[in-house]
Amino acid sequence: MSEGDHYIAELHIDADSLPATSPEMEHERRVAIFDLLEDNLFRPLSSPSGPYVLTISLKDKRLQLNVLRTNGVLRGDFSLSLTPFRRIIKDYFMICEAYHEAIRTATSAQIEAIDMGRRGLHNEGSRLFSDSFRNVIEVDFNTSRRFFTVICALHRRPQS
Repeated sequence: MSEGDHYIAELHIDADSLPATSPEMEHERRVAIFDLLEDNLFRPLSSPSGPYVLTISLKDKRLQLNVLRTNGVLRGDFSLSLTPFRRIIKDYFMICEAYHEAIRTATSAQIEAIDMGRRGLHNEGSRLFSDSFRNVIEVDFNTSRRFFTVICALHRRPQS
């Protein structure tokens, strides 16, 4: 895949479409977005050139991506069912909680084992993301990993 100008220059999130949040979760979302924007390779297959401005929203258990070129030309509206991600996201949150707990009490070998499991789930979610869009959007593995992080950040709900 040729990098050229096929990258996301701006990413906006429709906050009205997201679940309730806390300041900590807002921070997680900002960090995930920053990481994605910092380094990404993203190309709608029907688009001869970028860069792109994405608006992400959640609607009816679907991730909606509105893709424009930075000059305002529409490059597509894409939708992804999040139902196949439900188990991976749930397991990912559980293992992240176990990892943070382990940091306080576990041995380094135990922490490393949990972290390997966390990375494995993250990779699984990343592959699911890139496979789901493979016929319409081309992304590299690191970009799909960053997208999975964004998806998880969008799904996190406040702890009660």
